[in-house]
Amino acid sequence: MIDVSDLKAGIGAGILTEAQAASLTALAHSRQGAREDLAAGDEPFELFRGFNEIFIMVGLGIISAGWFGLMGFMVAGSLQTFHTLIAGQSLVSAGLLWLLAEYFIRRRRMVGPAIMLSILWAGNAVFGLTQWFAQVFMVAQQDFSSLVLPGALSIVAVFLFWLRFRVPFAMALIALGLFAVALLAAAIQSGTPPASLTDVFVFSGKGGFAWITLALGIAVFALAMLFDGSDPHRVTRRSAQGFWLHVVAAPAIVNTVALSLLSSGIAGANGILLGFLAVIAIVAIVIDRRSFLLAAIGYIVTLAATTFNGDNIAWLIFALGGSMLLLGSLWEKIRAVILRVLPLAGLRRYLPPSV
Repeated sequence: MIDVSDLKAGIGAGILTEAQAASLTALAHSRQGAREDLAAGDEPFELFRGFNEIFIMVGLGIISAGWFGLMGFMVAGSLQTFHTLIAGQSLVSAGLLWLLAEYFIRRRRMVGPAIMLSILWAGNAVFGLTQWFAQVFMVAQQDFSSLVLPGALSIVAVFLFWLRFRVPFAMALIALGLFAVALLAAAIQSGTPPASLTDVFVFSGKGGFAWITLALGIAVFALAMLFDGSDPHRVTRRSAQGFWLHVVAAPAIVNTVALSLLSSGIAGANGILLGFLAVIAIVAIVIDRRSFLLAAIGYIVTLAATTFNGDNIAWLIFALGGSMLLLGSLWEKIRAVILRVLPLAGLRRYLPPSV
């Protein structure tokens, strides 16, 4: 292991410059935490580093509840200026959350509190901007057109938070916000909001929501691949950005096709679905993203089990579970074979190396 004294000796011997030593130290720090003890070929994943981060996350949740409770009592007797006061409260809350983020994210570099603060920031932005811009009477009459602007501004607010603190989870929140605003705009345009969750993923549903979901899913997947391609060895936070984007993109892409097949009633739909999932599995293996495949299959199983009935669905779920166990056991061996067979040419330099 190379420590600080080795780096200093390297600088003194002229092997490294101070800039190179600093860059190498920063790289080493970025690999600490979940990446430090990973087996070769495993996918980095981090929610928190130790129980102290959980302790702080709980504290953030409690203090947030107390803060909003106090502000609620302060504005309870001022109904005429209720929305203005709530919006002002959200502005103050944004300032406090930003200060907390400066300490826990930029200074302490904590993972769990960073996720918690991203959620609180996004929730506060949505709440405050909705109170400021949304028209209550229009919403009460099921006219949601006044919600598009606060939704879009909330995405901008989370993007600014990401620009400052580079929290990977915030990228997932931005993607989810884009989905919500796009579907809301489509519902307003068509005048037919989704009757159920499956309408968002089924091509035959009214309003064309599934096509929007699929297009955004592909766009989010492409962005995730840009992050992954810039860090094929998975040693920086760019890889974590890609991880969360894959988690959002997978349900949008895979489940739109899968649920459309399941609800189509065509002969052999389950077989076609398994073939489609096999292709998706190959893509996930090539890009070395278990998260992409897990998010896709997990969502399919959940919706299939709660929405559709019959022995065929049970067999489909059983087959998916068995496939996941097989892939989890032999992932690297299967990946090595696939990478040898596929003519990827120059694309290989953007992919994680095979172990």
